[in-house]
Amino acid sequence: MGRAQGIAQEILKTADIEVNGSRPWDIQVRNQDFFPRVLAGGSLALGESYMDGWWDCEKVDELITRLLSKDIQKSVRLSAGLILLWLNSVILNAQRSGKAYRIGRRHYDLGNDLYSLMLDKGMNYSCGYWRRARNLDEAQEDKLELICRKIKLEKSMRVLDIGCGWGGFARHAAERHGVQVLGITVSKEQASLAKERCRGLPVEIRLQDYRDLHQSFDRIVSVGMVEHVGYKNYRAFMGMAARCLAPDGLFLLHTIGSDLSGRYGDAWTDRYIFPDGMVPSLQQLSRAAEGQLRIEDLHSFGQYYDSTLMAWYGNFLSGWDFIKDRYGERFFRMWSYYLLTSAASFRSGLARLWQLVLAPPKSPLVYESVRDT
Repeated sequence: MGRAQGIAQEILKTADIEVNGSRPWDIQVRNQDFFPRVLAGGSLALGESYMDGWWDCEKVDELITRLLSKDIQKSVRLSAGLILLWLNSVILNAQRSGKAYRIGRRHYDLGNDLYSLMLDKGMNYSCGYWRRARNLDEAQEDKLELICRKIKLEKSMRVLDIGCGWGGFARHAAERHGVQVLGITVSKEQASLAKERCRGLPVEIRLQDYRDLHQSFDRIVSVGMVEHVGYKNYRAFMGMAARCLAPDGLFLLHTIGSDLSGRYGDAWTDRYIFPDGMVPSLQQLSRAAEGQLRIEDLHSFGQYYDSTLMAWYGNFLSGWDFIKDRYGERFFRMWSYYLLTSAASFRSGLARLWQLVLAPPKSPLVYESVRDT
């Protein structure tokens, strides 16, 4: 046994993981160079070596849950990729307006065929609300209705949907509540399909950066978009919402979150899934809102993202044969790893999911919290 393997096995033991063991969460190593590679490269090397087929595991989500629960990353030295991410976050504004459409091209434009088979029938790419739901469609439907109830939608209101995706919320709000919706996205593929899905409804879809908005709305929602804004832009984002919100308006912000304030995301996720992405902390969001918007409500339900991600993974597996010729085996391993490790981050408690309701500082509204659909 080499020195690197010995060190790696000792680290894995602390999370009750065996190399080439028989349990579903035990790692099966196919290439002995895996050990020095991961010890030197951390999470980036772990993900890349999985994509390369250097290791496998029957239950990748359980393996990663155990690693995250024991904070194994602290046992592995700082990788070059993580150092570069840190430097980029401190010196540059990685999410500046000139790069606003990069995430659209790199992630959301991958293919509507992929997202159509993976997501629910409404194509909602964010955490569902599983309080009463029995399946993914119901969980997403309940999430959309929960949002509508939280912002107290009334007929003919004008609503802004920042990061509208494929039009799931816009369509629901227009059909069920009779409101007018402007949805904006930085993805050409999302905009194209959202327009098609919302045809005949009082919904406008634009390919537009949030910083370019200067209109007034009765209500604003942003579901799963602020993760692309970046800590240097949180205050500008809140300022845009404050500028566009009516004096008696409400703004619902739905986001993945972290208990710790950070400046960059995971190195593997940054390179392969969400370039320049990062999740905010409550401290970062509240500081960004201070003096611009007041926080009326905070609802935490990150436990439901595990169920949502595993449902997406099940759909991805069952539909893979229909798209595999276009995407290939390496993409299959990459996307599987993304979904399963994301589920693990919520299962371990490392990642959180919040819905915040905000209002103008001098709003006359007296807000009452909503939890039922």
